[in-house]
Amino acid sequence: MTPHPDTSALHTRLQRDGFAFVTADIMRDLLQAQALTDWPAFAASWNELAPDTYLAASGRHRRRRHATFSADADGGIRREAHQPHYQSLKYNPLQGDIQRWFEPVLPAFADGASLRRILGFCHDCFGALAPTVPRWHVEVHQFRIEARAGEAGEPTPEGVHRDGVDYVLVLLIERENIERGTTTIHAPDGRELGSFTLAHAFDAALVDDHRVFHGVTPVTPLDPTRPAHRDVLVVTFKAA
Repeated sequence: MTPHPDTSALHTRLQRDGFAFVTADIMRDLLQAQALTDWPAFAASWNELAPDTYLAASGRHRRRRHATFSADADGGIRREAHQPHYQSLKYNPLQGDIQRWFEPVLPAFADGASLRRILGFCHDCFGALAPTVPRWHVEVHQFRIEARAGEAGEPTPEGVHRDGVDYVLVLLIERENIERGTTTIHAPDGRELGSFTLAHAFDAALVDDHRVFHGVTPVTPLDPTRPAHRDVLVVTFKAA
């Protein structure tokens, strides 16, 4: 696919600032949205996520599925055997140093055009920033954060943090009956470097995880009598 002219500007922002907020209109172009031929089914798959039992034990409400891929320098991306998600306490003081087994993403999601195009975009983008990396460990997370009357949903219950990887993409899939949910970016000394809200499907945040920390404020229902949720896709790339 022909690189989009905004790609070089995105690389410049990531190299300069360590993060970039990309609006939905630009992100659609970067992903070449005509290639996302299964997008309606892709987005609908968030309705089939499983409860995050690790958080449920502390009264938090989150649903998710998880998958692992590998990506080679030549552009090849392949699904790896299902495996646990692991973060050290250094990066996740709430749930670090444990192997967390989540339900795997569904086969139609993993093999579909939308995810493959998103992974290809990430590989091109992050690979250009780190051209000497021969192979990437890639993790894909489907998240649904639920908010209820009198009980805010927490997109980042561990607080402002790093993920312990090299690069992160957060892509908004849907916001339903919620408000707030502002992403904040911080320097290692805690200074806030920027803030923005993923408000529309395809709004995205890209983060250099070595350089900056990130967090998201809790979400609350606009109408407390109706279901409320925030759906995002998170893709992380780490040099293997």
